[in-house]
Amino acid sequence: MIRDCYRIAPLPRTPAMQPLAILNKFFGHPKFRGQQLDVIERVMAGGHSLVIMPTGMGKSLCFQIPALMFSQQTDGKSDRPGLTLVMSPLIALMKDQVDSLRRRNIAATFINSSLTRKQREGRYKAVGEGEYDLLYVTPERFRKQEFLEVIARRQIDLLAVDEAHCISEWGHDFRPDYTRLREFRRLMGDPTTIALTATATPDVQADIVRQLGFVSDDVTMFHEGIDRPNLSLEVIDVWGDDEKLEQILRMRRDEPGSGIVYFTLIKTLMQFSDRILAEGSAHLIYHGDLQRNERRRVQDRFMGEANHLVLATNAFGMGVDKEDIRFVIHADVPGSMESYYQEIGRAGRDGLPSECVLLYDERDLTTQMEFMRWSNPDAEFYRRLYDFLAHDMEQVQAFGADWLRERLQFKERHDHRLDTALAMLERHGVIEGDVASVDVELVGELPESLCDQERLDEKLRRDQEKLYTLVQYSKCEGDRKAFIHEYFGLPYESI
Repeated sequence: MIRDCYRIAPLPRTPAMQPLAILNKFFGHPKFRGQQLDVIERVMAGGHSLVIMPTGMGKSLCFQIPALMFSQQTDGKSDRPGLTLVMSPLIALMKDQVDSLRRRNIAATFINSSLTRKQREGRYKAVGEGEYDLLYVTPERFRKQEFLEVIARRQIDLLAVDEAHCISEWGHDFRPDYTRLREFRRLMGDPTTIALTATATPDVQADIVRQLGFVSDDVTMFHEGIDRPNLSLEVIDVWGDDEKLEQILRMRRDEPGSGIVYFTLIKTLMQFSDRILAEGSAHLIYHGDLQRNERRRVQDRFMGEANHLVLATNAFGMGVDKEDIRFVIHADVPGSMESYYQEIGRAGRDGLPSECVLLYDERDLTTQMEFMRWSNPDAEFYRRLYDFLAHDMEQVQAFGADWLRERLQFKERHDHRLDTALAMLERHGVIEGDVASVDVELVGELPESLCDQERLDEKLRRDQEKLYTLVQYSKCEGDRKAFIHEYFGLPYESI
């Protein structure tokens, strides 16, 4: 049998434990927060749910505890326990969650593209034999026939859709395969389903329900609101990098404890890093161009040691569950309220006062507008790229991304539309392989949605509206928390 460090025997069949007992025994908490128990009871009764909870408030327990309860049950038709399938879009995040569950002696694993073929086959075999209670996968895994064959051997008691805003093309992190969840649910026998997110406007909430194949009456909404009373929100108008640096150094000096400073561009982050070091202030840096091992080392230091400052792009944060982050600074204007709210949500998870400061410089809007252009290739760009991949793949693979970029974008060397377009083709299942080096294989047709210019124009318009919302928030002279609540369609009472 293949050895796999993620294999733990499922819980022995003993008299079924109740939710609070499981919470105490495996997670070490004396009581539930907010609506957690109500959600768990709804799930155990077979009801479908949409759960919206602020970051750090324990969404995962709403499906992890039912998973352990289901694992103690059997339908009498099989000696294999039921399986909870968790749909997650982020490979790094699912590894962190599985590692945390394993430390609690819970039989969980993940299957994704980070595994070798031998590891995947070993986990497929173990899943089919009933060795796990929770299985984390990306929605793209459902393209694999061998995965579908394994899932068919298990009774799926619960489907948990994490980061459920990815279902909606109007959300801030759309994943095309999430739109196939209705089909996936049918393949699994229409199990009880729970969708979870920290951020969803009313439009996105309705889209989540629709994409799952439900009508609103099928789904119970559990909305914890988005208020974090211990977070202080401030916007400071600045002009230029000198004033930004002054504010960052002031916060570092005046706010003891750990903090995060978010930047939009890696180049800007590194420039500030040099200047902050010159001022004698030690810090960590984290961005997507670092090697995976270095990113892990930085994250482990930040999590395991006290009083660290980290300068980061938005690549930093998922899986970071550090309770005592005392401040989060946005050195640049974020691209959307959803991203901003998710990032400030990493502060003050211990319930103690924490500062969230946005340094507003109107010149940053130019950068965000450029990002928006890169993130929204037009239909003609997609067609030209597909044509190169269909007819000149040998040259593409021989000469790489720079060769392809020159032919698609001519003299615009700093145009990143190619990166976006390749990522979208991969998400739509058009190409497979190493997207970064364009060592890919064409496996599908160009989807209609990427050829529909009206649809692409609507996506761009919505992205522009999201950025304008951040401008309005920055100029708001009233209660900023009330502004955020209104954006997410929630009532608000100031304290």
